[in-house]
Amino acid sequence: MEWIKRIFISISILVLVGVGSFVLYRIAYSGGETAGYENGYSVGHEAGISLGEQGGYDEGYVSGKQDGYDEGYDLGKADGYEDGYDEGTEAGLGHGYTLRDPTYKEVDSFLRKDKTNLNEYVEDTYVCSHFARDVCNNAEAEGLRCAYVSLIYAGGGHAIIAFNTIDEGLVYFESQTDERAEPVIGERYYKCVEPKTGYYYEKPSFDDTIIDILVIW
Repeated sequence: MEWIKRIFISISILVLVGVGSFVLYRIAYSGGETAGYENGYSVGHEAGISLGEQGGYDEGYVSGKQDGYDEGYDLGKADGYEDGYDEGTEAGLGHGYTLRDPTYKEVDSFLRKDKTNLNEYVEDTYVCSHFARDVCNNAEAEGLRCAYVSLIYAGGGHAIIAFNTIDEGLVYFESQTDERAEPVIGERYYKCVEPKTGYYYEKPSFDDTIIDILVIW
């Protein structure tokens, strides 16, 4: 019976040891799991915050930079357009960009004020082409479209001016005297000028028959 008792005691001890080991294992496992979870959670939490913060910063920076660029570009483009338009309008005045065709009354008023006809004619220095040029420049400075007209003769030529009026159509003027003219191909030019009251034109010594009329705007 003694040996049976010893066997029973040995079995009991083994059972207790096994149970104790299992309990200790569970306790250790539970503790390790908790510690590992807490440690992993803490590390993961911090890493997540860090990565999320960095990702948010990067995305915000890129989006903000793009939005800022777009807004700056739009504002700059608008400002640049307005500045360029204003400067272009000012620069264009007198160069064909903002000119208009006048009424006949406006032409008459302009020629009465313009003093180019009072300039002195100087052979080879200040001639008909200079008179026509100056009247055109002065008209354009007033915003009026004025044409430089070249009359071609068989042995030379002459320069006058013209306006395309909105009420009487194309009208020509002798730029040296402001007198109305109606040049016609095949006619002598001196016959095409309407002299002021009390004046008349004599037949020139050269052939002023018009063979072509060039209207240059």
